[in-house]
Amino acid sequence: MSNINEDYIEDYIRGIIPKNSFYLLKLEEYAHENHVPIVQPEVAQLMRVLLKNNKPRNILEIGTAIGYSAIMMAEVTKETIITTIERNEEMINLAKQNIANFKYSERIKILEGDAEEILPNLEEKYDFIFIDAAKGQYIEFFKHCSKLLNPCGMIVSDNVLYKGMVATDDLVVKRKKTIVKRLRTFLNYINGLEGYTSCVLPLGDGVALTYKED
Repeated sequence: MSNINEDYIEDYIRGIIPKNSFYLLKLEEYAHENHVPIVQPEVAQLMRVLLKNNKPRNILEIGTAIGYSAIMMAEVTKETIITTIERNEEMINLAKQNIANFKYSERIKILEGDAEEILPNLEEKYDFIFIDAAKGQYIEFFKHCSKLLNPCGMIVSDNVLYKGMVATDDLVVKRKKTIVKRLRTFLNYINGLEGYTSCVLPLGDGVALTYKED
């Protein structure tokens, strides 16, 4: 449990989500067995709904890991191009292999390196951006991403309630205080940002949706 919802709520929601394809399930098993964080099922389902509604042409993802969410987004969309950023060499190699196995190599491009160094140099504009990387850097990531987001586009930020710690000091672990403080600053920032409309949902580990006004 992530401390966001009770176990019975989480279990029920996950129980009614349609099963993934066989190969996505295999990636989920790998992630679980090797302690690789991937997007939680209910958040992935939310993203599917958003993607089907928004029909983005270009997607940017920060935090590839083993390529699970990029592959999931490629499955939902048809001709969408997905650019994803990852700095961990081991994850990059695994993601490349997984993406190739799904035959999405032409649609999913991995940019190798630190997102804070890569983002300022991107010139492409995106309709949908998914932030799922170092939580303490979300506000920096967002500031870069907001410049790359097309009007009427959306930024989805995952894990923003961070096991419930962001919502209450009662759950804060001492060694996580800095991350919690930065996430609170991030959420206050996006909810008060002119030209954008945001909401925070107690889904998964907490997800923030930010819409850029036309």
